[in-house]
Amino acid sequence: MASSIKDVALRAGVALGTVSNVLNYPERVSKSTFEKVTRAIQELDYVRNDAARQLRAGQSRAIGLIVLDAINPFFADIARGVEETALGFGYSVLMGNSAGDTTREDRYIELFEEQRVKGLLISPFGNVEDKLLRLKKSGIDSVLVDRVSENNDFSSVSVDDAAGGAMATKHLMDTGRSKIAFVGGPLIIPQVSDRLKGANRVLKSMSKRVVVFETSSLSVLEGRRVGTEIANVPKSQRPDGIFAANDLVALGLLQALVVTAGIKVPQDVSIIGYDDIGYSSSAIVPLTSISQPSEIMGSTAINLLLQSGRGSVEAQQVVFQPTLVKRQST
Repeated sequence: MASSIKDVALRAGVALGTVSNVLNYPERVSKSTFEKVTRAIQELDYVRNDAARQLRAGQSRAIGLIVLDAINPFFADIARGVEETALGFGYSVLMGNSAGDTTREDRYIELFEEQRVKGLLISPFGNVEDKLLRLKKSGIDSVLVDRVSENNDFSSVSVDDAAGGAMATKHLMDTGRSKIAFVGGPLIIPQVSDRLKGANRVLKSMSKRVVVFETSSLSVLEGRRVGTEIANVPKSQRPDGIFAANDLVALGLLQALVVTAGIKVPQDVSIIGYDDIGYSSSAIVPLTSISQPSEIMGSTAINLLLQSGRGSVEAQQVVFQPTLVKRQST
């Protein structure tokens, strides 16, 4: 005969409500109580009926996560930070990839609403705050990841991308580069436009301007395409410093310039990326990059989400500062 929640409470020597808290709101109990009840669950081989519990509670033990680009290791690192923290609180994570498509993004929001997730973490592509307000009215809180809330309606975790763009451009200038190009896009993505704003701010102070090569996506293929375009520019007019909006674009640029065109990096042109993904240090020319604390961003986001679930209704905007990681590409 299967064990019941009452059997777990008797074995652990706690009240039924305490077992319920461990199963549904583990953040409300002490570590020692959590371990005692968990041990009793394991000893009795107790399996909870989540379908029945969800019908009663009207909400699941899952957190929804929608990322902008699942192929980009930056978002994989964010997801890792989310998952590790979620598991510690007894939650699972359901992830959707919008792939920079507003239709897919809307569908995932609707799907997670139908699933009655505990809360939603989202790195948005489109304007989603009206949709998130609808979720909030039905009891599902949301936190923006890698984006600041426009009207301060939601908590958010982000990085000062304008500061990162300025930092990248200043580094190129400090290494003696004078003809700076920015490669990235679409520019409608706020993170990309903020990085460009930071670059322009530095160059404007030096009475210079940045040449923009807009890409249709932040991918290696688009970086390779623009790299081929830059390689075909006469050497006297070619940029001698390139700021790529992310590391995937920068890696594509390296492939086109170094491998295909035989242009030397950093002797002929310096390249700096953004995100400091794992591949950056092992590229054909190790890539200088602007680092973001991606895993910490993920864990911070879910902590903010669970705080709002405990009654802390004031939205918090957490903004991390990026850091420069110097390697051979500059």
